[in-house]
Amino acid sequence: MIRSALPVLFALVLAGCGFHLREKLALPENAPPVVVASTTPFSELVTDLERSLRNAGATVAPRDVGKKASSGFARLDILSERWGSLPIAIDERGRAQEFSLRYATVFTFHLADGRELVPQQVVELSRDYVSSPTNATGTSTEREILADELRREMAASILRRIDSVVRADLARQAEAAAEAAAPQPPAEPATPPATPSPIP
Repeated sequence: MIRSALPVLFALVLAGCGFHLREKLALPENAPPVVVASTTPFSELVTDLERSLRNAGATVAPRDVGKKASSGFARLDILSERWGSLPIAIDERGRAQEFSLRYATVFTFHLADGRELVPQQVVELSRDYVSSPTNATGTSTEREILADELRREMAASILRRIDSVVRADLARQAEAAAEAAAPQPPAEPATPPATPSPIP
């Protein structure tokens, strides 16, 4: 899928958070600028993804390019973002006091020529937090902090998915190239048919 067998390795540093790739981010060699687009207006995830890609050494195309025909640009499309909060514990009065904050996105990644590099995938994350029925302000602040952390982790998770697909494809290409370059054993000469013995 990727024409070149040599990746450009970029260091990924997610500024201001603790989520990182275990290794460097692999992208196709001479990767074109990347358009990050979302169906969610003013998506904060797009901002985190753009920052992470720049920190990784990638070139990010201006956002207004995503509204036009983006020939010549790779596209990271965030097809949906969904938030949910599920009560997981209640107090003696039946009031919810602990919740699970859930965040799910659907994304896909296309190369500049329109080919699909990463097919549509879903990433789901969650964090638990305590919600005191008598301290709504503190609960709201904690939820906002968790939401920011989940968005940053989501950006890292999406880039890890892209990284793994690129590495797997490069490994397949390298294996195929090695097999094609391996010397082939010489063909064994054909054995002539046996001459029947004359009948005495």
